Amino acid sequence: MVENADAVGSTYQAFARGLLGEGATLTSLDVAERTGQSLEIVRGFWRSLGFADVPDDVPHFTEDDLVVFGRMVELVEAGTVGLAAAQTLVRAQGHSADRLALWQLEALVEDASVRYRLDDTSARLVVLDRLAALAPVLEQQMVHTWRRQLVALMGRLDRDIGQAHTPALPDSGELPLERAIGFFDMVSYTERTAGLSSAELADLVQGFETAARDTIAANGARVVKTIGDAVLFVADDLRTGAEVSLQLLEVMRGAGFDVRGGLVWGRVLSLSGDVFGPSVNLASRLGDVARAGVVVLDDVSAALLEATEPGVTLSPEQPVAVQGLGVVRPVRLARVSPLDGGAAGVV
Repeated sequence: MVENADAVGSTYQAFARGLLGEGATLTSLDVAERTGQSLEIVRGFWRSLGFADVPDDVPHFTEDDLVVFGRMVELVEAGTVGLAAAQTLVRAQGHSADRLALWQLEALVEDASVRYRLDDTSARLVVLDRLAALAPVLEQQMVHTWRRQLVALMGRLDRDIGQAHTPALPDSGELPLERAIGFFDMVSYTERTAGLSSAELADLVQGFETAARDTIAANGARVVKTIGDAVLFVADDLRTGAEVSLQLLEVMRGAGFDVRGGLVWGRVLSLSGDVFGPSVNLASRLGDVARAGVVVLDDVSAALLEATEPGVTLSPEQPVAVQGLGVVRPVRLARVSPLDGGAAGVV
């Protein structure tokens, strides 16, 4: 039974007060005056968090909003970070928090819908009613996970410096980071999803994403992004990238997914949580030309891998013309069978 609008509103208002306090008492003008910043800076901070503009003379901000904004202002004024960097940091937080909150909400709605056999609206009402109890746990996990991720990132940075990878010179035009880039996607995704119900489509996409994320993380690589039927990942070395690629083929086959992939070693630019550069484009294009159940490298990456990883077999395939990249020479990657020394697994 759907609750009435007043009850829903009361639940939301109680939840908002629990997270934000008693309510908004400050206008944009108040925030600007108390921090000594222009209205344009205040508006820019709010937009960077991912929120729409609000009237300057209407109370919309809390004391906590003021504190958070004021601390970022202090960092800029102290010269700890530049204004552009501060805006980027805020934008990263807003974007990530928006996606995280939405992801969590949809997971909870799906859980309520499946376990209690509810329609979507009723499931969302259940979640709204229970979020107040769940929010502290989700907040604690978010902070803890962020700390863990930051420590892991600093560890990778420390290893990069310790291993003295050849840096790109500032004026060389080279991209700064050397990484293995892998791109995998489902074969015949459009045909496979035609006619699926929303629940069946959700199961398919979530199954693919879970298998991909678990396999990539377990082997020390990192998911850059998933796009429904595809996943882009990075690894700090080519051997790890190759192992992740081979395991993705194996795990996806076991989970009932027909996939193909491309793997490239090259320089990239890391920006806004994504990676950019010719090697990223090449990995994607290699994935496009690979056959089902096969992962291929470009010939340069294959030569580098062959010199350091004896446990794989590399088989050149026919050169292929790729729009924007010219002729590429794919090289198929497979395991060496321990029994006969031949290629194992993929056919």
